[in-house]
Amino acid sequence: MRSTVPLAALAASAMVFILTGCGGSPSGDELSYEDSPLNEYLSAAWGGDLSPEEQQKKMEEQQAKVEALVAQCMSDEGFEYTPNTESGTIMSDGGEWEPDKREWVEKYGYGYVNSPFAEQVEENPSEESSDPNGEYVTSLSESEQTAFYETLYGPTPSEEEMSEDGSYEYNWEDAGCQGWAQHELEGDDPTQGEEFSELRTKIEELYSTAQDSPELADLNAEWASCMADKGEPGFTKQMDAGQSIMDEQNKIYEQAYGDGSEPVDTESADFEDPNESPEMKALTEREIELALVDLECRDKTSFTKKSLEIQFAIEEKFIAANKADLDAFKAAAEQSK
Repeated sequence: MRSTVPLAALAASAMVFILTGCGGSPSGDELSYEDSPLNEYLSAAWGGDLSPEEQQKKMEEQQAKVEALVAQCMSDEGFEYTPNTESGTIMSDGGEWEPDKREWVEKYGYGYVNSPFAEQVEENPSEESSDPNGEYVTSLSESEQTAFYETLYGPTPSEEEMSEDGSYEYNWEDAGCQGWAQHELEGDDPTQGEEFSELRTKIEELYSTAQDSPELADLNAEWASCMADKGEPGFTKQMDAGQSIMDEQNKIYEQAYGDGSEPVDTESADFEDPNESPEMKALTEREIELALVDLECRDKTSFTKKSLEIQFAIEEKFIAANKADLDAFKAAAEQSK
């Protein structure tokens, strides 16, 4: 059975307007994602109404439950598996992510190749996560390693299953033990049940189609004209600029690691760390150069403010048309806490 998109993914989709070109801490009367009308409903389900400490605790509890199920599933399939309970750390608002500030962009660009969060890990190596199954996987033969990861995550999607942009339709039944564990756990979450399946699909479609709204198309055209005037032609949407850097970065990683279908011996004398390659260093310079022009054009067109106004207007219409379902969704989320 095809699964609808989890609420965490929907919440991430809701941030697409601001994460592609803005996202720093707002000041004064500036709009931010927290002002989103629909966020009032979604945050009840994905924890956006919790403090960073509460979110961290919830994430750790969720991770422990998922990993216990994964271990059970892997054992049933004949593999050893030690639950990985390192859930990561939720970044609190500390000014680390400030892509609307020139001095930040001059150092990080979009924050893709040279990330401030990567610097935090380097400064605090004890916080870097480690795989508790690494030693066991290394002890397996190459074919056994392939079978291990296919059992854990599911097989790599075929070219026929992939879209032109490299994405594919998620189906938990094809996502190995991780997909099964997530699906099992969602059974305890009323917002992930069949009752709200249609609503989740509508929300997913809302943020997909919002990117093609006439109002945003006009704003993107104004931004693209500015970019062309400043020597950066070829972009039609603001999000395409940052995406172009991510695409180039992925190409460099693919050259080093392949498509993920075969294990790569990073300890081999022939292996070259892609992060230290001349291509990655050149991309770092290119990212900053492009991001600075992008920032100038966002400022000139008031892209952040206008794009959020467009998003919020679309959300208001959606809420008006689906108020009863959204109220029921929010109530179910709050009762399950």
